[in-house]
Amino acid sequence: MQVLERFQKEVIGVFRIVVGFLFATHGAAALFGVLGTEQVDAFAWPSWWASLIQAVGGALVMIGLGTRYAALLCSGSMAYAYFSVHQAGALLPVQNGGEKAALFCFAFLLIAVLGNGAWSVQRAAAASK
Repeated sequence: MQVLERFQKEVIGVFRIVVGFLFATHGAAALFGVLGTEQVDAFAWPSWWASLIQAVGGALVMIGLGTRYAALLCSGSMAYAYFSVHQAGALLPVQNGGEKAALFCFAFLLIAVLGNGAWSVQRAAAASK
C-alpha cells in the first residue's frame, strides 16, 4: 500500500486539523453560548472546565502547537466525560449518548501517538531554524 503511505503525513495533518477544529468549536460554543448551545456557568465543575479544555486544547491541536500534550489532555477529558456522565446511563455508547465522547477520546489518543503530521506550527518553527 505504498500509494497510501505516500500521503501519510498529509492525512494525519488533515485529521488533526479537522478533529481539533470540531473540538474547539464544541468548547467555544459552550463557553460563549453560541452556535445554538447554552452557555455554561463560569468556573462550574466540570462543564466550564471541560469547555475550556475543549476550546483551548482543540485549538492547540488544530494549529499543531504542543499537539501531543494537548491531545493527551483532550483524550483524558473525554474519557472522564464518558465514564462520569454517559456510562451511568447505560453500558454501550449508542445507549447512553456517549458516541461523541468515545470517538473524541480515541481520536485524540491517536493524534497523541502519531503526532502532528503535516502543516503544523511546530513543524514550521522547526523548519525555519
